[in-house]
Amino acid sequence: MPNVELYPWQAEALAKMHNGCILDGGVGSGKSRTALAYYFTQNGGNLKPYKPMKKNAEDLIIITTALKRDKHEWEQELAVYLISTDKKLNNYNNEVIIDSWNNIDKYVIKENCFFIFDEDHAIGKGSWSKSFIKIAKKNNWIMLSATPGDKWEDYISVFIANGFYKNRTEFCNEHLVYSPYIKKYPVVTGYMNTGRLIRLRSRVLVKMNYDKKTVAHHEYDWVGYDADAYKKVWNDRWDIYKNEPIKEASSMCAILRRLVNTDPSRIEWVANKIMEKRKVIIFYNFDDELCELRKLGDICDIEVAEWNGHKHQPVPEGNNWIYLVQYTAGCEGFNCILTDTIIFFSQSYSYRTITQAAGRIDRLNTPYTDLYYYHLISRSTIDLSIRKTVFHKKNFNENTFVGDMFDKDHNA
Repeated sequence: MPNVELYPWQAEALAKMHNGCILDGGVGSGKSRTALAYYFTQNGGNLKPYKPMKKNAEDLIIITTALKRDKHEWEQELAVYLISTDKKLNNYNNEVIIDSWNNIDKYVIKENCFFIFDEDHAIGKGSWSKSFIKIAKKNNWIMLSATPGDKWEDYISVFIANGFYKNRTEFCNEHLVYSPYIKKYPVVTGYMNTGRLIRLRSRVLVKMNYDKKTVAHHEYDWVGYDADAYKKVWNDRWDIYKNEPIKEASSMCAILRRLVNTDPSRIEWVANKIMEKRKVIIFYNFDDELCELRKLGDICDIEVAEWNGHKHQPVPEGNNWIYLVQYTAGCEGFNCILTDTIIFFSQSYSYRTITQAAGRIDRLNTPYTDLYYYHLISRSTIDLSIRKTVFHKKNFNENTFVGDMFDKDHNA
């Protein structure tokens, strides 16, 4: 007989959960176990006293990151409830599938199933969002997120899935205010009827308020950058790497970030910190940064492992290592209780991404009380602007930063 134990904050959240809700718990709070407890009880099971689910429970489909799928993290949680993707090990007659968001389109034909969407990747207006809405109309579902929304637009898909709005157009017409000055790319500058938005958000969010034993220490450390080269790029709109004009905002920002983030002062700072800490996770953005970071193996005589689009290596287990993780590939896909230190080698545009990345070491079972986060930042305008935006829990917008530099009227 399984013994499923929930922490008080998990049991409290379980009592409030309902179909179409977002389980809003910080990283490491135990959202997976709580979500499965909800599925278990909705299909006739009971935790205390223990009672199994009905044999013909709803088919369970869990949509998560590719990394979590491949590392079989959900299988470990399922085993507690005697549920398995392996029919021979599953105590029930239902089908259990764990797949990644990349394959969500495969499941739009499913009906009368139970879906758990692990992390809110249904935001935006791409194919994932459209598939999520189609699935939600024909199935029971819940969503898990440590960072459910940076802005009101992030809730559009969930609000539509719950029947609050017919489509994205209705939401935008009712709530979004756009800048009249930026014509090429619509920029949201405000919101209308926010009272309704607040009420709807409160209907879908189920918060997990738990007492963390860890204390996070965030330190922002200044590093240098080539100010002369930076001015040339900005003032002349010139790509110093390809030796050609810059024609759009995204290219301008990419070049400025490459210039700033590959400055030798960053590697020097990290090398000194590694000699102090010895076991460190380092988050970065682009391959140019990765090339510089790989040099640390020889500089510090230390083991180097990576998780990115090129390599999927596990976290080392020795006493001297660095783990290089690209934000997009790994900010949500792994957990580590072997270190108390993360270095953010370069900044992410997204507060959500930074929060998820920080949570990789902030787990319920970590042996550490104090966790250390080092954010490297230069005094360049792009670094300072990103820092200011993320500090206010917003996403950095390249077009807003560049302004009308590439507007035809401006260049006339």
